[in-house]
Amino acid sequence: MNERLPVTAIRPSACPGLLRIVPALDGGICRIKLAGGVISADQARAVARAAARYAGGVIEATNRANLQIRGIGEQHAVLIGELLDAGLGPTTAAGDDVRNLMLSPSAGIDRQLLIDTRPLAEQILATLQTHARFHELSAKFAVQLDGGEALAMLEHPHDLWLSALLLGDQAYLAFGLAGCPANDLPLGAVPLAKGHALVVAVLELFLDLARPEQTRMRHLLAEVSTAEFLRQLAQRLGFEPAAVPSWQRSAAPGLLHIGTYPQRQPGRVYIGAVAPLGRLDASMLDGVARLASEFGDASLRLTPWQGLLLPNIRLEDAANVTAHLQHLGLLCDSADALAQLIACTGSAGCGKGLADTKADARTLALHLQGRPQGVHLSGCTRSCAAAHVAPATLLAVSPGHYDLYFRDATHPGFGRPHARNLTIEAAGVLLAARSRSNTDD
Repeated sequence: MNERLPVTAIRPSACPGLLRIVPALDGGICRIKLAGGVISADQARAVARAAARYAGGVIEATNRANLQIRGIGEQHAVLIGELLDAGLGPTTAAGDDVRNLMLSPSAGIDRQLLIDTRPLAEQILATLQTHARFHELSAKFAVQLDGGEALAMLEHPHDLWLSALLLGDQAYLAFGLAGCPANDLPLGAVPLAKGHALVVAVLELFLDLARPEQTRMRHLLAEVSTAEFLRQLAQRLGFEPAAVPSWQRSAAPGLLHIGTYPQRQPGRVYIGAVAPLGRLDASMLDGVARLASEFGDASLRLTPWQGLLLPNIRLEDAANVTAHLQHLGLLCDSADALAQLIACTGSAGCGKGLADTKADARTLALHLQGRPQGVHLSGCTRSCAAAHVAPATLLAVSPGHYDLYFRDATHPGFGRPHARNLTIEAAGVLLAARSRSNTDD
């Protein structure tokens, strides 16, 4: 996008965007929202250049399949300009905040998909950006669309989620509010052709019913019953959504975002890699972009597991590409303990962080080598690095000390408290011992 967008159109918010740089202890943060998580190799190189020239060179893969640059200094206007010139901006300045539509990283290429979600996603994203009413939505208000792929993040709560299913031989979209398909039954289903109309109707109804302080769907549904919302939704749609009371989205086993997997396209594979603790540097991102151009289709796909995919790699090139990714510092093996750890910015870059979670996570990984498991280290109760509840959570209480929680559906928040005020070394010993005696996640 060569035409510069008016920054004056950006509303105040604590959430960073491409046009809004938010300050942190380590400098400004710029968040680049990617349509469907996809970025071209040329655009990725532009991000790498901007991070190296105008910031500290730190690039983060987020849990919503976006990128953000940290440590931005005084030349933030030049950084924004270069990213806009690379085509990474919204179609309207006010539309930047609301480009919150998450797809499967393997949309269109997954062997198990029921529908290719990309055409509908393009339609939804265009409406989010150009429909002025939707610019009133919170920068955190989010929609998920999944096409039945084996590789899909099903645990992140969304204000509206849609998931493909077949009724007879016709494609439908099951949908739910203020939840996620892994944990919640759908409230109904609409034909695929009505998917865009459903999204528009849900969002307009939310804005009509919600008070200004009710920024998320869960806030509204605490006051307006789900039944009443659905009644009014059916009036707007002009039809009753189909009932699908016995259907629930099933998750594929394994960590399909790490490693090499066959695509629908014969002879092609995608290769998934994780950025260690969600962080890349400029040279890493530049290197991955060059691999995408040489061996793939000159595109990358970010994942909600704070990593990336290289799609459309020839099967015979997969081992070579994987070796190059590992040489760049990316993790391509789920057996690596660090590949299953999540950590927020922590006290090194965030004023709310009570511990240096990134450094502590690396220490923890040493204790868990050979016994990898999903652990989330959070510097405070906001849980910025993980939108879902991890199997185990270490919540910082002071530098180097954490409370430990295990996921438990009967306990809200992080789960069931297990131990208090542990050093990171003690937490490592406890978690390693638990992995030997407990196969639950």
